[in-house]
Amino acid sequence: MVEAYCVKCRKKVEMKNPTQVTMKNGRPAVKGTCPVCNTTLYRIGKSSK
Repeated sequence: MVEAYCVKCRKKVEMKNPTQVTMKNGRPAVKGTCPVCNTTLYRIGKSSK
């Protein structure tokens, strides 16, 4: 369960299909989609699963 802020919905939502990624600058992040509007979400930093 990873939560992120959705800019379109303007609220915190639980990510759908969260995956660990590494950004270009080497920082870890979690990438997923919003279950309501299917917008791509990012949560910078390691996930706390």
